[in-house]
Amino acid sequence: MTEPETKPKTGPNSFSTSRRRLLQGAAASFGAAVLPVLPAMAETRSYALAPAAAKVKLLANPKAQATDVWAFSGQVPGPVVRARQGERLQIALGNGLPVETTLHCHGLRLPNAMDGVPDLTQAPIKQGEKFIYEFDLPDAGTFWYHPHIQTVEQVGRGLHGALIVEEKTPPKVDRELVWVIDDWRVDDSGAISDDFHHPHDISHGGRIGNLITVNGAELEDVPVQAGERIRLRMINAANARVFGLRFEGLDPQVIAIDGHPVAPHAALGGRVVLGPGQRIDLILDMAGKPGDRLAVVDEYYERFTYTFATFVHEPRKPLRQSPLDAPMALAPNPLPEPDLASAETQEILIEGGAMGGLREAMFKGEKVSLRKLWRQHRKVWVLNGIASSGFTEDPMFRLKRGKSYRWRIRNDTVWDHPMHLHGHAFRILMHNNKPVPHAPWSDTVMLHTDDVVEIAFVADNPGKWLFHCHVLEHHHGGMGTVVEVA
Repeated sequence: MTEPETKPKTGPNSFSTSRRRLLQGAAASFGAAVLPVLPAMAETRSYALAPAAAKVKLLANPKAQATDVWAFSGQVPGPVVRARQGERLQIALGNGLPVETTLHCHGLRLPNAMDGVPDLTQAPIKQGEKFIYEFDLPDAGTFWYHPHIQTVEQVGRGLHGALIVEEKTPPKVDRELVWVIDDWRVDDSGAISDDFHHPHDISHGGRIGNLITVNGAELEDVPVQAGERIRLRMINAANARVFGLRFEGLDPQVIAIDGHPVAPHAALGGRVVLGPGQRIDLILDMAGKPGDRLAVVDEYYERFTYTFATFVHEPRKPLRQSPLDAPMALAPNPLPEPDLASAETQEILIEGGAMGGLREAMFKGEKVSLRKLWRQHRKVWVLNGIASSGFTEDPMFRLKRGKSYRWRIRNDTVWDHPMHLHGHAFRILMHNNKPVPHAPWSDTVMLHTDDVVEIAFVADNPGKWLFHCHVLEHHHGGMGTVVEVA
C-alpha cells in the first residue's frame, strides 16, 4: 500500500498555494465573530475540487475492470486537503456531476454559510456551477469532506476525502498514515450496484457493502520496520458499516477522537470501534520482530470476522529496540468548556426502523401512521416523534448563543446510530449512566441498541445546524433535525 501524499497534488483540478493576505470582507468578519479570533494576517491554503464521473480500479484482481464512480478530481478518495491550525482554507468546488451537489467539511467549526447543507446554509450547486468555501481553521485534527445532498448515492459512489489540519507542534513519529476506509456494494466485475435507497437498507442497518477499501483500493500488506512509530489517522467514510478493529500483537494508543485531542490511552481491549463519519488518531509502535506479520482483524459483526490488514515487519534491522521515548499527547484545541452547573438539559429520543414499536409520527406538521409514512414517503425513523421532511423544517431546539446545553439521547431501536452535530464539538459525558473515561470531545457519538448517552456543549456558533444519524440511509429515512443557535 502506498502512503497518502503529505502535500496536496498539483494539476488542472487540484492546486495548493500559500500566501499572506489580509482577512477582509463580510464573510471574513462573520467568521471571526463566530469562532476564536485569529491573527489579522493568516496563511491561506487554496484547493480546487471537481466532482465528476470517473473510472477507478477498486478490485485488486488484475483481471477486474475499472469501476465507474463519482470522484473528486478523478480520485477516490479525493485529494488529501491539508492545512495548518491557524491558517485559512479556501476550497473552490466546480460541479461536473450530472446532478446538484455541495461540500460539507465534516467536523470543522466553521461559519454557518460554509457548512454545505443545501437549502439550509446555501443553495445547491448546479451542474457547471462553482462555489467557493472559505473559512479559518481554529482546530487541528483529522476531518473529512463529502457532499451533503443525496448523500446515500453521492457518498456511495465515491465522493469523499480526507481533510487534515496539522498541529503547530505535532507529536514525534517516524511516519504518518491516513486511512480513508469505505465499503462498496459491487458485483463480480466491480460495478457499483445501483440499488441506492433500497427499502431494506433504509429500514434496517443501512447500505452495507461487500467490498472493503482503504484509500480507494483493496488493502494489501502494510510494510513496516520493527521499532518504528506510526501515527495512523483513520476515517470511516462508509455509508453504514461500523468497523471494530483489533490490533493483534500491538498496543494502539488513542491520541485523538473525531479530530480532538484526548489523553493518550490504550484502546479498550486493543479494539477500535469506528462508526460512519467517525475518525480516530492512533500511535502504533511496531512491536514485532523482523519478518513478523501482525493482523488487524475486523470483528464488529460476529458472523463476518475477517483480516482487515496485516502489518508486515520487513526483514531488516529494527529501527530501535524499545519504543520511542517521546510524548504522545497533543495540545488541546480552543474549545469552549460547557458549564454543567448551569447547562439546560434537553431530551432526544430515537425511534423507528424495522422491529421497532413506533406506530405513528409527525411529518410536515401532521400526525400520520408509520405505515402511511413508509408507503408514501419512505420515512421510518424519528427524533422526538418527528420524521424529517428536509432541511427547511422548523428547528427542534432553539438554543441561546453562549449558553451551555446537556443533551440526553436515548436509542429506542435495535440498530446502531452514529449521531452527528454540525458546527460544534461536544463532550461525551455519560454512557448508560456511567461516566465516559476522559470525557472526550467529539462531533459524532455512537449509540448502540438501547443505549443512553449524555453530551454537553456550548452553543457558540450562530445559525441553523443539522443534527442527524450518519448512517446515510437512516438520515434519508427521517432521522435528522435542525437546531438553531441565536
